Amino acid sequence: MAVTIKDVAKLANVAPSTVSRVIANHSRISEATKRKVKKAMEQLGYHPNENARSLASQSTQTIGLVMPSSGDVVFQNPFFSMVLQGISEGSHKNKYAMYLTTGKSDEETFEAVIRMVQGKRVDGLILLNSKVEDKLISYLRRRDFPFVVIGKPFKDAEEITHVDNDNVRAMREATEYLIDYGHRKIAFIGGSLELMVTVDRLDGYKQALNKANIPIKNEYILHGEFLREGGQEAVSELMALEQRPTSLVVVDDLMALGVLSTLDELGVKVPEEISVVSFNNVLLAEMSKPPLTSMDINIFDLGYQATRSLIEIIENRAEPTKRIIIPHKLVERQSCSHQVPLPSDDQNTDEFEIV
Repeated sequence: MAVTIKDVAKLANVAPSTVSRVIANHSRISEATKRKVKKAMEQLGYHPNENARSLASQSTQTIGLVMPSSGDVVFQNPFFSMVLQGISEGSHKNKYAMYLTTGKSDEETFEAVIRMVQGKRVDGLILLNSKVEDKLISYLRRRDFPFVVIGKPFKDAEEITHVDNDNVRAMREATEYLIDYGHRKIAFIGGSLELMVTVDRLDGYKQALNKANIPIKNEYILHGEFLREGGQEAVSELMALEQRPTSLVVVDDLMALGVLSTLDELGVKVPEEISVVSFNNVLLAEMSKPPLTSMDINIFDLGYQATRSLIEIIENRAEPTKRIIIPHKLVERQSCSHQVPLPSDDQNTDEFEIV
């Protein structure tokens, strides 16, 4: 005779509904109760029927991941493999599968999401970036469909659960690090201004310059794709200026790798002639030549906490909206050096010497 949930509940001395919640790994069940129920299941040799449970609850036990539209960025940039590790860990822990979607354009991605939602292929979605005027977020809110954003939503952020770094503060700190090293000619290499992460980091860069009474030069602010090529194109343009910057803040390690290779081709030495601070602290930063000083944004945790938050919403639609900020930390390596005014210069000069 088959063992049932009622048999497990009787042995564990709990209600059948509690057994169901333990099987679903519900966050509101205590660890002690979970252990007691799992021990009873093991003693009785009970194995839950996942298909039957999904049909009964109309749940797919699947999370949808909405990747950025450009395939090159997704498959080349280590950020996405690391955030996927965090999502995978969170999903596996809660017995959810992952359904990944992307498209060659924003429109293709949007249509793929509509098919996922209307076809009831997933229980909820994680958006792996946040765009300015994102019609995808507007669609999901109209449908009242569970979703979480990695990044800060462009508007109504207090009404949308999202997991992010304090990107304004992180970039302000990265820029101040160069200012503390004596740099005043600091250039910014960012991603698309359609992405909130770029908007916030540009804001942090400007805040740091303003606080230090350093003029903001438009020719020192460039944008490109989060790819090696994006960094190559940007730094080539900066090095062609009559007044070259003495330091760079780059919003992505893969872009920074392109920056380093181009500087090497141009015969510009890092950090002797120009200092570089990057973002994300992926393995590339440690392996580059020279190793990059980079802001660690705990990418794994971004993915893990986004998954945990989404499952909480899926399993309890009354779950309150959350803003989860993942900490950051600057990891110092060999890509920066101090710069001081030349002894013959007065206080108003912009000429410096690397030491």
